[in-house]
Amino acid sequence: MGFIKNFLMNAGMMVTIAYVANIIYKYALIRFSARIKYVSSIFLLIFAGWASCFFGFRLSENVIFDLRFLPLIVAAAVYSRPIVIMLVGVGIGLTRLTFGIDMAAFVGVLNLSILGAVCAVLNIWMRNSTVKLHIKAIITVLVVNIINTFDIAVLGVVPIRIYLFEIMPFTLPMSILMSGVFVFILRDFHTERQRMLQLEHANELLYQQTEELQQTQFVLEERAKQLLLVSQYKSEFLANMSHELRTPLNSIINLAQMMADKEDQRTEEETVLYSQMIYQSGLDLLELINDVLDLSKVEAGKLEITYEEVRLWELVEVLRMHFEITAQKKGITFATVQDSHVPETIFSDAQRIQQILRNLLTNAFKFTQKGSVTLRIHKHWNSEDQSEWIVFSVHDTGIGIAPSQHQVIFEAFEQSDSSITRRYGGTGLGLSISRDLATMLGGYLGMESREHEGSIFSLYLPLLQPPSVE
Repeated sequence: MGFIKNFLMNAGMMVTIAYVANIIYKYALIRFSARIKYVSSIFLLIFAGWASCFFGFRLSENVIFDLRFLPLIVAAAVYSRPIVIMLVGVGIGLTRLTFGIDMAAFVGVLNLSILGAVCAVLNIWMRNSTVKLHIKAIITVLVVNIINTFDIAVLGVVPIRIYLFEIMPFTLPMSILMSGVFVFILRDFHTERQRMLQLEHANELLYQQTEELQQTQFVLEERAKQLLLVSQYKSEFLANMSHELRTPLNSIINLAQMMADKEDQRTEEETVLYSQMIYQSGLDLLELINDVLDLSKVEAGKLEITYEEVRLWELVEVLRMHFEITAQKKGITFATVQDSHVPETIFSDAQRIQQILRNLLTNAFKFTQKGSVTLRIHKHWNSEDQSEWIVFSVHDTGIGIAPSQHQVIFEAFEQSDSSITRRYGGTGLGLSISRDLATMLGGYLGMESREHEGSIFSLYLPLLQPPSVE
């Protein structure tokens, strides 16, 4: 009866330690690193073995019967490294020395060391075997209990006859039963722990999904705001377009009507003047229509890029001849500067480069009332990707642009100030088209500007090598 009571006490104590360990893990060790939790679990199993000795049944002053091998069964099921299981066995064995150093204590150390090696072998078998889990548990419990009984009988702490016929018939069935019960309880603990981990994982996943939903909602709200702004800008754009279309059309119609009404009375000077005004109105209308068509082509992906050798001096000369008259009319200095180390030719699309630079120079002259406009061509070395670029920079001393509007002015249908468009004319699409064309050429547009301090718009194009002809 003493064995039964004592083994029940041992099993209850083990369950209590497991429960307390679960609470400690949940509320204290959860914030620590995996290494600390791993080492703590080893010491906890060794402590459980020592506690089993402490509450063991004393057959005599030196001989103690208990379930100190139960933590080894747990170690065999939990750890993946056999050396750790053997360390737990040796550690539990050494705790037996705290109850006195004698032959029984040394036999206890040897017995637990042997059981540690056995559990390490069982661990390897369990990890490599395809047998069902409950079969593995039954075999492990039986093997550990049988070897423990064999060790006690052979090592001779208790006379073998007394042990086999008076003690073992009680201790072996009870130790197998208590081991099975303890393993079953641990399985419930493990199942509960797995359920808690799954719940934590589900909560974490739900939190992440909530964050993603909030982020998506934020993005959708921003998109809605952008669409609202685009709608507003399109309305302003259409209003400006209406004005820009009507002005040259009305001029052409009115002037043509005047020429028709005064066919017999008009002088040669009047005819020339009206013709020039009709011509200029037609050019303005053509430029506006070209801008709209180019934008629609870019957005539809229908605009084609044709690469060829571009002679820079020819490009600069055409631009200089075109804008010199504009500069003279406005009383503005216009200069072109080309650095000496710039190559004579580049490989790109001359028509699109000229279109971009025309847009930039047109804006520079449009918003500059006095001072100068300069077109400078130079090379730029990008140290980040080890690439070389050709840069066309348009400097002006015009009205400048506030920093808060630097990004807005490059968007289609968006102007930094619609009143500026009405005051200076134009659709406001030039920079948007130029940006898209620069991207299609493999480059980009840069800008430096401050209000009332002028602007610098730069076209960056990669220095490409023409394909070799075999």
